Amino acid sequence: MAQIDRLKEVVEKLRAEDGCPWDRAQTHSSLKAACVEEAVEVVSGINILEQTGDADNLKEELGDLLLQVMFHAVMAEEEGLFTFEDVAKNISDKMVRRHPHVFSGVTFASEEERHASWEAIILTSSRS
Repeated sequence: MAQIDRLKEVVEKLRAEDGCPWDRAQTHSSLKAACVEEAVEVVSGINILEQTGDADNLKEELGDLLLQVMFHAVMAEEEGLFTFEDVAKNISDKMVRRHPHVFSGVTFASEEERHASWEAIILTSSRS
């Protein structure tokens, strides 16, 4: 079993009737502060890595942030909005679309041309 699937099962168990009352009571709104806090702690983990070369804190904090993402995705699935798979597909599609030079064999004559292409892709994406 992939660890991402295990994480999803853990969150689903926490949210289940026989799971944790605190986790079941959470909403997207109630977790906003925790999501921001975990993102800030990732930045702290990056700083620790840069200062000490020790990646353990960054690994832990990335896990905590991933838990927030999974928690919101599981709640959204419960609400019939979308799934974690939808989230992963959406960001993968976006990265492929924004990087034609990596995924579609497009070449650019200069960094400026690549940047202009990226800006056009972003502008087009924001309209759809």
